[in-house]
Parts: sequence; C-alpha cells; structure tokens
Amino acid sequence: MSKTSNVYARIEPETKEQAEAILSKLGIPSSVAINMFYNQIILNNGLPFDVKIPSNKILNEDELTKEELAKEIFAAHDEVLKGNTIPFDQFYESLKKDLKL
Repeated sequence: MSKTSNVYARIEPETKEQAEAILSKLGIPSSVAINMFYNQIILNNGLPFDVKIPSNKILNEDELTKEELAKEIFAAHDEVLKGNTIPFDQFYESLKKDLKL
C-alpha cells in the first residue's frame, strides 16, 4: 500500500455540503475527488480550468459572428443541462435592477 499525506482545508459549510452531495451521487469519496484534482493540476501544469473574472457584458447579437453566437448558445445550453439556472422571477428582478428600471 502506498503512503498518503493529509490535506487540511477550511471550506464554507454550504459549499462542502453541495459538493459532497454531488460526489455522493457520482459514488466518489471526497478524498478521491481531491486526489483527482491534484492529479489534474499536475497533468495541466496548473489549474485544470480557467480562473478569470467573468464578464457581465450584455452580448449584442448583431456584433457576433455566426460562430460566436453558436458558441454562446451552446454554452448557455450546457449550463441549463448542468442545472445552473435560477427561477425566472429572480432573473427578472435582477435584470430590472441591472437595467435600473
């Protein structure tokens, strides 16, 4: 059996609960997920995802190429499939606030 090391991290309780619920559905223990993450860091020689500040710029369809528009549509569709959605009334109120209506 190979040797192991401990990793100690402080995580917000809600974040931990949500992540562990997803990992449980996948049948992956937290320790295995963390090991997978570390291995991906090694394989990618850095984080295995982009770390950047998201743009809140409202897209104008007229300014996009067909390829850019298709990319945005596919990205939005992927987010819906992942369950990254909010109730419409919450979206509507946020939009009114952002547009100062």
